[in-house]
Amino acid sequence: MRHLVPFLNRPPRVAVIRLAGVIGSGPRAALSDEALGPVIEKAFRRGKPAAVALEINSPGGSPVQSSLIAARIRRLAEEKEIPVHAFVEDVAASGGYWLAAAADDIRVDHASILGSIGVISAGFGADVFLKRQGIERRVYTAGKSKSTLDPFLPEKPEDVAQLKTVLDDIHTAFITHVKDRRGGRLSDEPDLFSGEFWLGGKAIELGLADGFGHLVPRMKEVYGDKVRLVRYGRRRGLLSRFGAHLAQDAVAALEDRAHYARFGL
Repeated sequence: MRHLVPFLNRPPRVAVIRLAGVIGSGPRAALSDEALGPVIEKAFRRGKPAAVALEINSPGGSPVQSSLIAARIRRLAEEKEIPVHAFVEDVAASGGYWLAAAADDIRVDHASILGSIGVISAGFGADVFLKRQGIERRVYTAGKSKSTLDPFLPEKPEDVAQLKTVLDDIHTAFITHVKDRRGGRLSDEPDLFSGEFWLGGKAIELGLADGFGHLVPRMKEVYGDKVRLVRYGRRRGLLSRFGAHLAQDAVAALEDRAHYARFGL
């Protein structure tokens, strides 16, 4: 009978989405809502999966893209009533943790890095250098704030105050997302939202993760030894496969290394 009705007694399927790299905008970013949207939609909608698993290895990046990706995951999870499991590899920090918090359950390795729940803006000021070289910076604007934080002009206190307001607002949104998702599991550690980060065991103590675990054994433990893991990922374009855009890829690789280096990786 079973060979006549092949869809009976099929083992459960878990759709696996890999979220690795720096979070940015546009189709060429390692992680962006534009690039990942079709992948995430397909993972949730194809074949009625028993669950969706996220393999996460990201040091963060754009808060907007982090929010968009996480919101898409939550919308589909609730619409389809599908549980979501996150598995942190080297790091899920800053925007990477924003993504992990979209899951119902977060599992880590002993050496995984989690946290960095904060917001950063960094740049350079070259106004002193220009003066020493005898170069005069001339800027003309319509609107008094159009030259805010110009790196070639002296820093203004009012510009810094405005930037800090923006950063605080983004930080508040990040904290709200984590609290909404993790709820009573979070500890009352005063540095939890300070931008500090921790290894797996401490992250579990703080409520940022639910326990140790790797994808394959954990999914077998939850869904049985015969569980099928079906992987979904981005398709590389023909030009990318043959080495096109080498200059842009080299620059992106350097930027990625800088993000990971913050965590000693």
